[in-house]
Amino acid sequence: MVCSNAVCILKGNGTLVTAPHENTYINTTGNPGMATGGSGDVLTGIIAALAGQGLDPVDAAKAGVFVHGMAGDLAAADIGETGMTAMDIAEYTAAAFKQIIGK
Repeated sequence: MVCSNAVCILKGNGTLVTAPHENTYINTTGNPGMATGGSGDVLTGIIAALAGQGLDPVDAAKAGVFVHGMAGDLAAADIGETGMTAMDIAEYTAAAFKQIIGK
């Protein structure tokens, strides 16, 4: 993977996050049902929100892919992977944050 002063995210099974002079992070959340149109837009929104709250870009990307994947896992547990939409992932994002934070 070649990066040029950017945070790079390679979505897929075990989404990768890397940046110059950083170790590569392999995400452990998510499922095949998330391979749907618009899911990358949801991921981008989560990362942008985290960066807007003050996380540095690499940390925002790592946290964002984890939360995004967890939201997908929670959605899959409730509605199944087949037919999951980006909107389903977005709707489970708050539940994912609550589970991570412990509230």
